[in-house]
Amino acid sequence: MKKFTAVQDVANVDALVQEALYLKSNPFKYKHFGENKTLGLIFLNPSLRTRLSTQKAAINLGMNVIVMNLDKEGWALETQEGAIMNGSTVEHIKEAAAVMGEYCDIIGIRSFPKLQNREEDYSEELLQQFIDFSKTPIVSLESATRHPLQSLADMLTITENVPAGKKPKVVLSWAPHIKPIPQCVANSFAEWMGQADVELVITHPEGYELAEEFTKGATITTNQQEALEGADFVYVKNWSSYTQYGQVLTAGEGWMLTEEKLQATNSAKVMHCLPVRRNVELSDEILDGPNSLVLAQANNRTYAAQAVLKRMLEAL
Repeated sequence: MKKFTAVQDVANVDALVQEALYLKSNPFKYKHFGENKTLGLIFLNPSLRTRLSTQKAAINLGMNVIVMNLDKEGWALETQEGAIMNGSTVEHIKEAAAVMGEYCDIIGIRSFPKLQNREEDYSEELLQQFIDFSKTPIVSLESATRHPLQSLADMLTITENVPAGKKPKVVLSWAPHIKPIPQCVANSFAEWMGQADVELVITHPEGYELAEEFTKGATITTNQQEALEGADFVYVKNWSSYTQYGQVLTAGEGWMLTEEKLQATNSAKVMHCLPVRRNVELSDEILDGPNSLVLAQANNRTYAAQAVLKRMLEAL
């Protein structure tokens, strides 16, 4: 595996899920794989689970890990080809990414969209430039359009909790938030669920339709209560508008998932990628209740990352 940026980078998704589950039971079996190898984790945005879980995954494989918060600790980067750098940028991505590739055997990069220009964000310019200029295997730690490590961990979590032989109904439900949030987690979850043996239903208010490239095969409805009926899993996540890009179109009154709404489901397990704004996106009663899988999801982030890193180390 040379890069991990989307589900399309995985030849056999089920095999990767099973490998991650095996690593969860045998986390140190391949500790020799990463001996004398270095993982560089580059963050342009804050991180808790992604940073700690990926770092732990690398350590489980015997790797050295370098972490850099590039937005605070590095030079201001220029990304434009042919730029005359007489302004605020100090270093070009061509040199910065290339140097990181000299220091690291694998690089993980995290950057968020600005939510100002859809074409610019969805071009994934920065991620692609790291791929082009570092000449090193690249793991997306979340980008403008996707969060593949989260989605792989989500798939692990569903696999562990679905009754044997059952094709589960999985609902991705929009939730309120106090500020504009990118579509990347929702995009990625929908895309990965499209590769799984599940019935996927996406529910959101009018105007919050995701890009069609991510939602192929899903049922989409603005009726949340109808969507929840008979659900086995409910994934709760906010995102801003894609069509009116980056905009918040509604306060979302009535969209927060509660125990009362959960009664319409098949005692559904509730998921969220975290961090979660309590009593805005999800109620305390659900987060602290027996149906919550949020901590299990967070734990599985380690083994999702470990499976990906192991594949990359095997290809070096």
